[in-house]
Amino acid sequence: MGEREHTRASNQENLPAQEAAAKAGGARRAGPAVVRLFTLVLLMVLVFAALALILVPRFTGSQTYTVLTNSMAPKYPPGTFLVVKPAAFGELKSGDIVTFQLESGKPAVETHRIVGFGTSQTGEKTLITRGDNNDINDPNPVREPQVRGKLFYAVPYAGFVANALGNSDRGLWASVGAAALIGYGALLIFRTLRSRRRKPGRETSGEKSA
Repeated sequence: MGEREHTRASNQENLPAQEAAAKAGGARRAGPAVVRLFTLVLLMVLVFAALALILVPRFTGSQTYTVLTNSMAPKYPPGTFLVVKPAAFGELKSGDIVTFQLESGKPAVETHRIVGFGTSQTGEKTLITRGDNNDINDPNPVREPQVRGKLFYAVPYAGFVANALGNSDRGLWASVGAAALIGYGALLIFRTLRSRRRKPGRETSGEKSA
């Protein structure tokens, strides 16, 4: 009886140490898993950024702009990155958001919502526009030559990044770099998922062989 009680007592004394070791082992295993998860999320963000900010605009013939004022707040506050796709003037309808030159042939542009249509003295169809955050319509109607396109999609806050990099044409090198980033990210994601699938299989096979 004495030996059994001594053995039981010894086992009970070792329990805290065993539990601590198990917790330490779990923490060591969790560390790499957290790093892999963070890396995966970061890669996904970078891939999305490359697609949304560079590749899609380039291959759809779209132009990119950054919102600088509060005229389209709160949905499109300053810093919003706008991708504007060419659209036929005759297909534009009320409610569409369009980017247009303030003066025909001049570089300054505005992005506002179509709230109506008008006709010039010569019978030319025009757009009546207004910012979502404005109380009155824009003072001048918009003619067809002024329209640069219709809003395709918007990315919040990404315009600040675009402004920091410069709004000039990014060129072929940017598209190649974005494609390389997407390919690299896809490869790492695939390898991560494949390694996760293989680990349970190896553990199971090890148990069977034992």
